[in-house]
Amino acid sequence: MELDGTQVLVTGANRGIGQALAAELADRGARVLAGVRTLDPEHRAGVPDHDGIEAVQMDLSSRTTIQSSLEALGAKADRVAILVNNAGVYAGGLLERHDPEQIYELAQTNFVAPIHLTRALLPTLAEHDEAKVVNNVSIVGYAQFPGSTVYGATKAGLAGFSDSLRRELADTPVSVLHLVTPGIDTDMMDEVQKAYEGHADAEGWGHVEPEDWAEKVADAIERDKDELGPGGPESVAKLMSRGPAKLLDVVAGRVFTR
Repeated sequence: MELDGTQVLVTGANRGIGQALAAELADRGARVLAGVRTLDPEHRAGVPDHDGIEAVQMDLSSRTTIQSSLEALGAKADRVAILVNNAGVYAGGLLERHDPEQIYELAQTNFVAPIHLTRALLPTLAEHDEAKVVNNVSIVGYAQFPGSTVYGATKAGLAGFSDSLRRELADTPVSVLHLVTPGIDTDMMDEVQKAYEGHADAEGWGHVEPEDWAEKVADAIERDKDELGPGGPESVAKLMSRGPAKLLDVVAGRVFTR
């Protein structure tokens, strides 16, 4: 799919993967709407300073805020040809220690919001000659590890949504790219490592630079791929998830301590 001159909406574009991807897409000529929770200085500060990038409010915290954010986009929403559902939040540790509010926040931001946003923009996406929905799933959506039960559940749900939607849209101009994202060197990875303290040695887990992953995502968009895998050792974890669950049980038992 051609990126030059194409309008893209990237959610969660003020940090981590979203920040790097917004910059990469703009460098390739895309007109990027960088979605952030609010347009206050704190959230806008992370949006890359680029002529091809415009910060827009895209608050995914509730049904109401998503709708109001879309209304604020106005005609800009009609020009979006690529939607990147990137925004996400993380919480880990033992399930009984999760705050219930935290559980609902993860479900809303990581799972419900991408479905809502995709549903809202799908009619206008379908009016383009070519359009794409990009969903940032995680390797945890396949290799469901202890210590990330809620996060893994939301990402597994997003993986199912991506595959089902891809098949549903097969005879339309809209395609779906499913990102099986590996561990990325971001603030969220710092949160992961902190959550696993006392349970597993997350310090030793490999990290990919966000700029390197953003380049691969942009390549996958241009090549019209259906899925972008994590590569490296995490690709083995994804393969194991497709096989007998006992294989992953053994690995988890060796690295995780309750």
